[in-house]
Amino acid sequence: MKDSVIILCGGGPAPGMNTVVCSVAKTFLSNGFRVIGLHGGYSGLFSKTPRTEDLDFFKADAYFNRGGSYLQMSRFKPTDDDFENNFNLDLFKENNIKLLVTVGGDDTASTANRIAKFLERKKYPIKNIHVPKTIDNDLPLPDNTPTFGFTSAQDEGAHLARTIYEDARTSGNWLLVSAMGRSAGHLALGIGEATHCPMTIIPEMFNKVQITIDKILKLTLSSIIKRKILGIDYGTVVVAEGVFHDLSAEDIKAAGVHMTYDEHGHPELGKISKAVLFNELLEKEMKKIGLKVKTRPVEIGYDVRCQDPVAFDLSYCSRLAMGVYDLYSKGETGCMVFVNAFGEAKPLYLHDLQNEEGKIPPRRVDIEGGIARNYYSYICHSITPADYEAAKAYVPNPEDYDFKKILGW
Repeated sequence: MKDSVIILCGGGPAPGMNTVVCSVAKTFLSNGFRVIGLHGGYSGLFSKTPRTEDLDFFKADAYFNRGGSYLQMSRFKPTDDDFENNFNLDLFKENNIKLLVTVGGDDTASTANRIAKFLERKKYPIKNIHVPKTIDNDLPLPDNTPTFGFTSAQDEGAHLARTIYEDARTSGNWLLVSAMGRSAGHLALGIGEATHCPMTIIPEMFNKVQITIDKILKLTLSSIIKRKILGIDYGTVVVAEGVFHDLSAEDIKAAGVHMTYDEHGHPELGKISKAVLFNELLEKEMKKIGLKVKTRPVEIGYDVRCQDPVAFDLSYCSRLAMGVYDLYSKGETGCMVFVNAFGEAKPLYLHDLQNEEGKIPPRRVDIEGGIARNYYSYICHSITPADYEAAKAYVPNPEDYDFKKILGW
């Protein structure tokens, strides 16, 4: 019987999923392996009736450059009891599986780490290599290397935001944009930077003060007032959904937001329109201070997850897939594949990345790094002390809208 490799995809979709899966298939097929696709993410590993199918060259060649995921995904997270009682080792034995390839984000990586430990403890001769994926860009890869899918999501998000900005300019309105990203602001900042958005609000910028809805509104108004001073009566504000992760329960409740949480304990931010919520709160605040500005909400989220990958991700994902084979050939296991700027595959060991709880902490925006520093210094429009006198034409207390004072910078 041929040696086999099995592939599963966990979490939510990202551009490049099919590129990784199909490139892994092509690479291992060309080296004499059988390649099995497992539908349903990790749930298939803990089921007596897993849904599998062989991936041949023609299937891989037809899907490698498409968005979405040919292998059905799942957010299933196994419990300790699942590991002890439901892990389907027979699936591996009966198909002579030598390698489990997992594709996913931080939760999928953390579960891959648990599987690696479990297999090692049980002395099961199966290797495991994880391919890091997320449009949130929040996995701790070296040298600020992006996770696959992020660049494509940023590209589509920026395309949408450019159109939104043009609408704002054409109609003389302000459009409030909410962008996905979970607890990190990479996607929002990437969109804001690429479109010269006058204000981008991300959770990491509140590094010296407690994040509150009032501060978010004041930052937004700071940009609106600054542009009024400059004679610009339009603009966009991009707000990262991650600000919800750091808001206090009292602040959320006071704003009338009712949150639900997924099985990983993350707020289910996709169930509410953050843009609509912020727009309603902003309208109330502007009415209170007597500022007449027309605003409209726009959500950027699910529309960037399943687009076709851009050329960067097509190449990057192909290199990651070939890197999986390189690492496997060298006997590596229990690691994430990392490909550096020169195309060289390196292992990142999951046990070195985990915290005390066995989870891989998310990589957040370096608010003092060059990307964020340059954006907030040169692109962002906000009130400074030099604007106080002119700002008094719109608000009696302009110092309350001073960007650096709001953030304690």
